[in-house]
Amino acid sequence: MSSQVSAIAQCAMCRVGIENNVSNGDTTIGAGLNFGILYLLSMPYLLAVVLGYLWYRNAKKRKGKFLFHGEKY
Repeated sequence: MSSQVSAIAQCAMCRVGIENNVSNGDTTIGAGLNFGILYLLSMPYLLAVVLGYLWYRNAKKRKGKFLFHGEKY
């Protein structure tokens, strides 16, 4: 038997800030908060891609140095 439970969680400080801004009539804070979350989420992946590319390029250069005369790869 399985059940699904939905949970809504936010940082306490973020929640208070959004509630204060919405009660004052400013509803644009949510879009800015969502953009910030997506920005923070994408940075580790971008860093991993850049490091992976640099590692691949360096490994390719190193492989070219170890080829002996007459070998074709």
